[in-house]
Amino acid sequence: QVQLVESGGGLVQAGGSLRLSCAASGRTFSTYAVGWFRQAPGKEREFVATINWNGGSTYYADSVKGRFTVSRDNAKNTVYLQMNSLKPEDTAVYYCAAGSMTVSTPSWYDYWGQGTQVTVSS
Repeated sequence: QVQLVESGGGLVQAGGSLRLSCAASGRTFSTYAVGWFRQAPGKEREFVATINWNGGSTYYADSVKGRFTVSRDNAKNTVYLQMNSLKPEDTAVYYCAAGSMTVSTPSWYDYWGQGTQVTVSS
């Protein structure tokens, strides 16, 4: 069993930066891939980024490529999402999720956090 807690969300102006954290409990966290997803009001949950178990592979949605960076520190049981050059369209609730595969499909992830709100003002 893995429990995930996101933090680091908030209000930021366009062009600014935020770093989200996904802290996990559970001894096997380091064996899981972790994905970041987001959901804006009235929209479906969408893939943002994912990282494999040891940080050796990462994948990004085209909409965030070059602006967002996902990383992990397994010694701290934490995955990070560094978000730079934020845009108003990045406004959403951001979720982290743990699963066995490094994929962009939400249904492949077994454990989810409660989400953290990111609001980007223009």
